[in-house]
Amino acid sequence: MSLDAIPIHVINTPSGEPGLTGNAPPLLRELLEQVRRLLATGEPSAIDLSALPLTPADLDWLHEKLGAGEISVTLQANGESTLNETGCPGVWWVTHYNEQGAVTSQFIEVTFVPELVKAHPQDVAIGQETLELMISDL
Repeated sequence: MSLDAIPIHVINTPSGEPGLTGNAPPLLRELLEQVRRLLATGEPSAIDLSALPLTPADLDWLHEKLGAGEISVTLQANGESTLNETGCPGVWWVTHYNEQGAVTSQFIEVTFVPELVKAHPQDVAIGQETLELMISDL
């Protein structure tokens, strides 16, 4: 079978924007509830975007609506991870890439600071030892 025989269907929403499924707007309502919960209880939460039926157009729409915030973090560990605060403080767009640069997962995290950014106590202990050695060499 040739590729020309594969039917291609353009998905249109009532607004007429090609590729949008209508699945992204309800996520804004869910995010609002999660932000309310974070403020009321301190409980963080996340939405696994990779597990939802979202098209690239849906993701672009959501990115545009949420906007860009002031903080951006890039981690290098078995591939790159980016943690970008959106235009809504407390709402973070987190993307994980494999070593070849392909997206492996995407999340929207609602939290004051993403857990992935926090220093692990063992790492802090190593930092303490490093500082103690520096001081002892003075």
